[in-house]
Amino acid sequence: MKRRLILGERIMHVDAKTPLNCVFGAKIYGKISGEHLHQALYKIQQKHPLLRMHIDDSSKTPYFVLNENIGKIPVRVSVRTSDQDWLQQSKVEWYKLFNNTSEPLARLVWLQGETESDLLLVLPHCICDGTTILNLMRELMALIDDPEQDLVPYPSFASVKELLPGDFNTTKTSHFKGKIFAALGRLFFFFKSTDYHNSEPLNYAINWKLNAADTQNLVQQCKAEQTSVHAAICVAFMEAFKQVKGDKAHGKVICPVDIRRFVNMIKEDTMFAFAPIVELKLDQQENVFWTKARKLKIHLEAKIAEMKVYNLLNMSEYFHSSVNKMIGFLKTTKGTHDITLSNMGVLNIPKTYKNFSIATIYSPTVAFPWRNANTLVLSTFNGEMDFSFMSNESFLREFDAWQVRDKAMKLIQKNLNELTNV
Repeated sequence: MKRRLILGERIMHVDAKTPLNCVFGAKIYGKISGEHLHQALYKIQQKHPLLRMHIDDSSKTPYFVLNENIGKIPVRVSVRTSDQDWLQQSKVEWYKLFNNTSEPLARLVWLQGETESDLLLVLPHCICDGTTILNLMRELMALIDDPEQDLVPYPSFASVKELLPGDFNTTKTSHFKGKIFAALGRLFFFFKSTDYHNSEPLNYAINWKLNAADTQNLVQQCKAEQTSVHAAICVAFMEAFKQVKGDKAHGKVICPVDIRRFVNMIKEDTMFAFAPIVELKLDQQENVFWTKARKLKIHLEAKIAEMKVYNLLNMSEYFHSSVNKMIGFLKTTKGTHDITLSNMGVLNIPKTYKNFSIATIYSPTVAFPWRNANTLVLSTFNGEMDFSFMSNESFLREFDAWQVRDKAMKLIQKNLNELTNV
């Protein structure tokens, strides 16, 4: 099988010389069997077609190429010395290319301690979103604990058309519209500057947790205020950017949406990378935190309801001729948003197994090569909310990122405390 990367995958692939990897880690209490670990990875690889493929970059158009003789998912073992090792090793993995055609598009780092271990899954972003990498971690843990379990393989799709429903009508009008939009896209990007170049790997990530009591408090308060945790976090960070960056803040956030809620062909355990996005704007005229959060939730739900994802998938395939310009634009533009915020929600993965337990899970980290690399990923495991905030020193100083983090968390705490004291 040979399949051209669809547009979303193509953008996240960037090019053959630019790594764009997701790293997802878990801290384990107890002993892990090396034999069981390798058996688990083998079964996972046999289930997911993308883990038996490499990317052929020999022409202008990259392709996924199936290789049933591809090597096994490699495991790099290192000594675990502290709770910060996972983050340091994640940064190492950010910049390692997946450019060996005889090796799969995944690897694992095993940080071994006497009673604790960290397992870090590393995948190129062009084959995974948050749901994908969470499912792989869930499968990995289950199989390490019980390697006799079976995973059911599934076929890969060969083109975007296979993701569209049978009654989706590709008319001559829609084909003509696609051609026109593609031409307008080429014209748009033709006039956009791509002069900015930053070849130094200046990306960073900071990670922290909201304790279980405060996490529960936040969840309950959001329910009482008829808003969502996602909306509240968005408001807190946009307000924090405004406090730190002043007039340079935009009051806008980009939120990726899990495509699985729209496309039946893409199951929860199907590997996929493309996520449609919603841009939300903060109501600058409103002064009450919870009112802002309610309005933002309504705005988000309305935008998601308006999404025509099948049309988006179909129409996006007309833009392949502009993809290099799109990537160049992302590498050069500062954008009009403060941050991209991805909320993985409560992680559907057990804490306790027969032979070990999961102490904690760290929200994924990634080093985007874009000019505006501001990204926040949050997830909740064992009652605690975990945050990974990433950017690039040349765009947002790490000192300023810590300032944004501190102000956002204080704003959340302040509004929780005010309501508690009423």
